[in-house]
Amino acid sequence: MAKSRIDRRALLRGLAGSTVAVSAASLTGTLPAAAAEGSNGRLIPRGHLGIQLYSVRDKIAQVGFAAVFAELSRIGYREVEFAGYTQGSVGAITPQQIRQLLDDNGLKAAGSHRGLGDFRTNLEQELDIAQILGMPAIGTAQAPTGDRTIAGYQAAAAEFNAWGEAAAARGIKLYQHNHTIEFAFAVDRPDVRLYDLFLELTDPRYVFLEMDILWAYGGARKYPGFRPVDYVNAHPHRFPLFHVKDGVPLPDPQQGNSYLDVEFGAGVIPFTEFFGELKGRGRFEFLWEQDTGPNAQPNPPGSLGAAERSYQRMIELRGAR
Repeated sequence: MAKSRIDRRALLRGLAGSTVAVSAASLTGTLPAAAAEGSNGRLIPRGHLGIQLYSVRDKIAQVGFAAVFAELSRIGYREVEFAGYTQGSVGAITPQQIRQLLDDNGLKAAGSHRGLGDFRTNLEQELDIAQILGMPAIGTAQAPTGDRTIAGYQAAAAEFNAWGEAAAARGIKLYQHNHTIEFAFAVDRPDVRLYDLFLELTDPRYVFLEMDILWAYGGARKYPGFRPVDYVNAHPHRFPLFHVKDGVPLPDPQQGNSYLDVEFGAGVIPFTEFFGELKGRGRFEFLWEQDTGPNAQPNPPGSLGAAERSYQRMIELRGAR
């Protein structure tokens, strides 16, 4: 149908007129000698660069998975992380049809964000879909629990351990994606950081983490006392995925996630420093995300323009020495 097609001429006109001037030098610098471990010296190894589809959710709702996948493949993305399996007014689509579209466009599913309620009530169905889509992992972007007490996190960890064991039995990793609140301290034990507690209480065989780099820096700004990269280097096998998200600090460090997310390269997050210190970069998947992507101007191309510009800047960063 005509409404499912992207007007490439309009898209390219928009891309040409909306480039944000960001120097690659602002993202790159001298790397430590150990930075080459597991990545052939690349800050982002070849074949490990993908996108969280939440960044282009408006386009999926407007023109559907087929058109969006074709455009993402043209840009150069090779992996996608889902944020739902529906496509708005374009109409119903089955997991089998989505898998065919992935294959047709040379894309692989890296993972998917689902709600805690989905795991509590439809775990086997969620795992069925993950297997159809060929996903090695499935996760949630919700905090483990809203109960920020020791007992609350103990109960949440028990749930995650059970879900993770069920997922592992089918060859799938279960993961949790952070915002800033997970780095807060337990309300009944102000000396205990909740992120540390979740790592301690969850079984490393069954429960993994996706670090949203921006929100981890937000956590360090809002609840000081840690460096995000140190968590990954201390537990590298537990972090299969990253959200590569850039941002600028909000005036009040305690506001929201402490940062406003922006296109990659237009913010202040020190990616060269983070990736340069990261050990064994070849084991991770690097997924670009911009929550505010649908607000990108001009529109068209909107969020797809942000996706293309961010991809190009990530490629520039990838080649840094």
